[in-house]
Amino acid sequence: MDAQDGTQQSQQLILAHNVFLLKHPDVPDIEKVRLRDEVLNSVKSNDMTPYYETLVADKVLELDQSLLASMRAKNEDEIKKLDDKITDAEENLGESEVREAHLAKSLYYIQIGEKEKALEQLKVTESKTVAVGQKMDLVFYMLQIGFFYKDFDLISKNIDKAKNLFEEGGDWERKNRLKVYEGLYCMSTRNFKKAANLFLDSISTFTTYELFAYDTFIFYTVLTSIISLDRVSLKQKVVDAPEILTVIGKIPHLSEFLNSLYDCQYKSFFLAFAGLTEQIKLDRYLHPHFRFFMREVRTVVYSQFLESYKSVTIEAMAKAFGVTVEFIDLELSRFIAAGKLHCKIDKVAGVLETNRPDAKNALYQSTIKQGDFLLNRIQKLSRVIDL
Repeated sequence: MDAQDGTQQSQQLILAHNVFLLKHPDVPDIEKVRLRDEVLNSVKSNDMTPYYETLVADKVLELDQSLLASMRAKNEDEIKKLDDKITDAEENLGESEVREAHLAKSLYYIQIGEKEKALEQLKVTESKTVAVGQKMDLVFYMLQIGFFYKDFDLISKNIDKAKNLFEEGGDWERKNRLKVYEGLYCMSTRNFKKAANLFLDSISTFTTYELFAYDTFIFYTVLTSIISLDRVSLKQKVVDAPEILTVIGKIPHLSEFLNSLYDCQYKSFFLAFAGLTEQIKLDRYLHPHFRFFMREVRTVVYSQFLESYKSVTIEAMAKAFGVTVEFIDLELSRFIAAGKLHCKIDKVAGVLETNRPDAKNALYQSTIKQGDFLLNRIQKLSRVIDL
């Protein structure tokens, strides 16, 4: 959103994450003191008057009238300068200079957190823009505004807009960037399967550092893939992926989480899973889906374990996962009742019996049914032809 050197995360998105942590009940108070200072310094350095007023209203920051008046005066002065540049460009310079002057005003509104005026000014800038690539850059600015405010309606509309622009042209670098933006949108709206596919497509071409660092991108890719891909695809695209292997060791617990699942080391998996929960809970995009994600991961791992057995004792399963019999009994009963696991519990014998549907038999029955339907249609058609 602000000027980037190509490898740094947008300062606005860092600010949004710090504000999220300030509001989070699980963040220690001593940490919040540091975060509050960082948020206030970021607001001051960018003269974010509108956003400062929002944070004061949300009781994230305390009102300082002198600071507010000072920032407002700076905003008014800067906007006047930008308006003068636009007027000068319109009167004395060419179309490209006029566009650049309007873009500078758009970026300033983004910098100070004036959402509606920023969007309005970006539309004005777009009306002055001819090149598809430059139009795409404006869409990326709008998408970053959407992620800053978590305005998913705005994000969705601009992703569709970007796809339409690509039909007119556009380079591969911007197309690959859009995949990461769309993947983040899908993950934020609980479409983990699509997010995983988009992230995996972008692993070798990742350049979207304004959204997050590459380590964070790999973190999201692994998490979404684990609950979306089958075992074979997970091995090919994630476990053995060289791009992931070079980074995964830097992220606490993630390597153990992925490899222990694939290697069926369930006790190690649960330990790594417990270590990752804090990171997931304190992530701005994953936090709203924390409980859902935890359920989905457990469904995957329990299904994988039960896949190998026709029947198994509850005690043996509890031992494999390093938990108590009571815990595994309660867990499985919830998943079975929800239709997530295809098995039944024999409480008396202390045994789990799998009754997963036979895919081959189901396909056979479906083929027979469709065949009967086709024969009936042919017979009806033959009667009509005979007549």
